[in-house]
Amino acid sequence: MKNFEFKIRPAGFEDARHIFELIKHYPQELLPRPIGDIVENIDRFLVAEAHGHVVGTAAWKILPEMGSPQRPSVEIQSVAVKAPYRGHGLGRALVQAAIERIRPLHAAQIIVLTFAPDFFRKLGFKPIAKQKLMHKIYAGCINCTKYDDPFTCPEVAMVLSL
Repeated sequence: MKNFEFKIRPAGFEDARHIFELIKHYPQELLPRPIGDIVENIDRFLVAEAHGHVVGTAAWKILPEMGSPQRPSVEIQSVAVKAPYRGHGLGRALVQAAIERIRPLHAAQIIVLTFAPDFFRKLGFKPIAKQKLMHKIYAGCINCTKYDDPFTCPEVAMVLSL
């Protein structure tokens, strides 16, 4: 794809199937999300649309168990862009739009667990030890079918302080 325009917008229920398929297309980079989970949390998804099609997505999850009730942590999840549209700023635009949606909530920090640390580093995220995210690690990684130990998993924990 050489020249194309895209827009970032909040996802709607009609986008759930497209988001599901997009996430499912990248099993090595992303954890699967059941369609029911996507529908239930559709208000926390953004999509990138080009040529009338969903070509990217990003979501966030509030982690009230990390931080204080007044300033919890928020995790950015499920960042995906269809292969032909990569390298044109869609992923960056999706993450920046998610950050802008999170900022007014006054969260303590935004975290990611990622196989693409260089991408997030360019957006201001800094690596942190997984041990600093113990509740997230055990709550989220305990059911992982890819790796038997969250501390040997190659995902990198990163944080953006707000």
